[in-house]
Order: sequence, then C-alpha cells, then structure tokens
Amino acid sequence: MRSDKDVEAYLLRYGRRYRSVEGQPGTFLVEADPGMAPIAVRVDPPLVVLRVHVGDLRGGEQARVMRKLLELNARQLVHASYGLEDDHVILSSALELENLDFNEIQAALDEIDVALAQRLPELAGSAAP
Repeated sequence: MRSDKDVEAYLLRYGRRYRSVEGQPGTFLVEADPGMAPIAVRVDPPLVVLRVHVGDLRGGEQARVMRKLLELNARQLVHASYGLEDDHVILSSALELENLDFNEIQAALDEIDVALAQRLPELAGSAAP
C-alpha cells in the first residue's frame, strides 16, 4: 500500500516546489502560479486529497457563482471539482491512495493548475481570491 512517503516522492519527481506542513504528517503545500494559493495535498488513507482555496463568496452573487461552478464541473473538469465550504470556493480532487501512481497525481495537479489559470480571473468577478 502506498503512503505519504510515496506521495512525497511523486512530488519530488514532478519537480514542483512544495513543503511539508509542520505538525500535520502527510500534508504538503504545493506551490501554484504566483498570486495563487498553494495546493494542499493531504494523505488521508484510503485517499489523497488535493484542495485549493479559489476565493470567498460575496453577498448577492451566490446563485450566479454556484451555477457557474456547476457548469465548470460538468464541462471542463475530469479529476477535480469546484465546491463550497461555508463561504469559501474551493477546487478539490480525491485520489485512491492504494493504487496511486505518478501519472495520476501529475494529472490531478495539472488539471488544478489549468483550472486556476483559466478560470480564476473569471471567478474573481464573483469570488474574492
């Protein structure tokens, strides 16, 4: 079975800058593009969960933002999905740890990177990063 050591080895192999979160074994913060929040990668057997904070909902725009997020989930995302946690818009993905391989975690991180690069400016009109 894979472990947080395997995930860390994949991150190292991928060449992404990351750091371990002190006091939270199996949690890494992977740097995204400048000006964007880091991607949190947490090994929580049986899953590896990737999450990034996209922005905060502003009053009066919730219905429009939620509709836009659902449309993006349906049309443009394969591994990840947008969601709401309280008033925070997040982008997340969950992968099965037991069969995780390098290509799978690379694809999930790449999808999050592309989604942030393409959609963050559009969503920023409704959600404050």
